[in-house]
Amino acid sequence: MPLIRAMYIHIPFCTHICHYCDFNKVFLKGQPVDQYLEALRKEIAIVFREHPPAALETVYIGGGTPTALSEKQLNRLMDIIHSFVDAGKLKEFTVEANPGDLTGEKLAILKAAGVNRLSIGAQSFNDSLLERIGRTHRAKDVYEAVEQARKRGFENINIDLMYALPGQTASDVLRSLDHLFRLDVPHCSAYSLIVEPKTVFYNLLRKGMLALPAEDEEADMYERIMEEMEKRGLHQYEISNFAKKGFESMHNRIYWDNENYYGFGAGAHSYIGDRRIANIGPVKKYIEKLEAGQLPVREEQRLSLRERVEEEMFLGLRKTEGVSVAKFEKKFGFSPFAWYGERIRRLEEENLLAFEGGKIRLTKKGKLLGNVVFLQFLVGG
Repeated sequence: MPLIRAMYIHIPFCTHICHYCDFNKVFLKGQPVDQYLEALRKEIAIVFREHPPAALETVYIGGGTPTALSEKQLNRLMDIIHSFVDAGKLKEFTVEANPGDLTGEKLAILKAAGVNRLSIGAQSFNDSLLERIGRTHRAKDVYEAVEQARKRGFENINIDLMYALPGQTASDVLRSLDHLFRLDVPHCSAYSLIVEPKTVFYNLLRKGMLALPAEDEEADMYERIMEEMEKRGLHQYEISNFAKKGFESMHNRIYWDNENYYGFGAGAHSYIGDRRIANIGPVKKYIEKLEAGQLPVREEQRLSLRERVEEEMFLGLRKTEGVSVAKFEKKFGFSPFAWYGERIRRLEEENLLAFEGGKIRLTKKGKLLGNVVFLQFLVGG
């Protein structure tokens, strides 16, 4: 029986669909939210009967926008979680929040339910840029959300930022960082824009109507972010994540350590034993499956040894500390050098990887070319 330490719950509802978002989500109005929450309860019950949560340490509620739920619905979601999980024993209980709908009442519900970490999607502090990417909140809403959260006792707060946005400059990125540092939150996730299919931005790009920063400009933005975060005491512990000591995300760390986790909800993914499981995405089909007493599985894949090793490498290299050779050997029974010795040496010569203190990690240059490095650990890379 695998020990599963993390649980993810997907809430696919949004009050507005952003131009860049490709996550499984639907516009909230007219959706069967109450039926969805009941289906979620049924899914957790079925999976927990088969794989009891003996070692659960973290719960993460993402979306979509979990705080798009009404206060009554949010209360119901918390009650469902409490019926399966002792929140008092969790080390970390995170909820994603939109600055525009994080009211005092909703914060009070989350606090009473044992939530101890908030992840607030700011993306930028430039109001015109926020409008350009389809966000409905403004910079003042982020300040208000953080202030209200602190009034209710939340200190472990993450702010999401994006860079390489349409028309964005390095100066604009630095201005957003200035705002971030004024808020003095202990964690920040900074992601570059990736234009995904089935998004507004993808359609605009195909029509030649989306002006994005050049690759060298994007690299400059990332370097500036790394430098400024370090100056302000937010150390980089993963390619896109920065934190004060002790505030690193425990839940996401489980992903990067390539450990098992539960995933519940429409479009959610689980990793149990050596199986990766993907749920049905459409909300109504997800509900229908569970109303019929069936798990809403869209796809299930049993990973081969090679696939597990590949994931161990490219997920582990996302961490600043890199891949521990000793932990790798304990997990698989052989060294990563046994499979990847030549590639690792070549990447060291190109100053993309370093092997120090028993760990294989990205160099600064390697971080800038992370995807190039990761590909080297896939078949045919």
